[in-house]
Amino acid sequence: MALTDHLRELRNRVVKSVLAIVLITIAAAFYHKQIEHFLLEPLPQCTRETSGQFHGRCAQVSNIGLTAGFTWMLKVSLTAGVVATVPIWLYQVWAFVAPGLHKHEKKYAIIFMACGAPLFLAGVGCAILTLPTTVEVLISFTPDTTTPILPPEDYFDIATRMVLVFGLAFEFPLLLVMLNMVGMVTGKRLLGWWRGMVMGITVFAAFATPSADPVSMLMLAAPIWALYFTAVAIALLNDKRKARRNPDAGLDDEEASHLDLSVQPVAGAEAVEASAAPVASAPVPTARREQMDDIT
Repeated sequence: MALTDHLRELRNRVVKSVLAIVLITIAAAFYHKQIEHFLLEPLPQCTRETSGQFHGRCAQVSNIGLTAGFTWMLKVSLTAGVVATVPIWLYQVWAFVAPGLHKHEKKYAIIFMACGAPLFLAGVGCAILTLPTTVEVLISFTPDTTTPILPPEDYFDIATRMVLVFGLAFEFPLLLVMLNMVGMVTGKRLLGWWRGMVMGITVFAAFATPSADPVSMLMLAAPIWALYFTAVAIALLNDKRKARRNPDAGLDDEEASHLDLSVQPVAGAEAVEASAAPVASAPVPTARREQMDDIT
């Protein structure tokens, strides 16, 4: 395919993904109040019924601005659209890459498709489980004698960002496994990077989490640490499987492979019938010309 054809194919895949997200976003907009109630449930709200339940560690949700409700409704619906269409846009990514892969590499792409969506949803579930702890830690920094007034858009910013960041972060170990499957990185090298990986994941979790508390940072970093070492174990097992099939797979680029110097029997030579030299004035028959070519 020419470059313009690749760009046209990429445009079609992006349009299909965006169209799916838009359709699910519109559907989620009809149920945005239920989704907002689900996201607001971990937030300890100060009401008359719960005035003494949280001992001052609660927040009062207050809507500020006329268009604020529409803003957070759109944000919540869009996040629901992105999460619900994970299998669709992951398939579009695979469909764009698949024509350039070999047959055995397409098998790995199918594995990526089968594991990518569950891992993303697992990250979303981890974010939802982490959200109450994050809210509790953040509210605990306020004095007991004060009641924080929390605009809903700020809270929904934290909730939607955690959902998307956790979901995408859980895809990182799968990317490492795919790089090992196609031979770009070995399991031994991945294991040698464990110190830098642990530090990098920790720094990423510190910047990616919307709050500055260490609890939410560790809640994001710890599962990715576990998934990273799981990916390393899978890569090492895959390298052993490749080594059993190909003894030269572990050789360096400048290292010579083992040569088999054993003598093998040679089959008997075939006799070739030589033809006489053709006369210059007469045309050479096709059969004789082929014989002459074979002798040459």
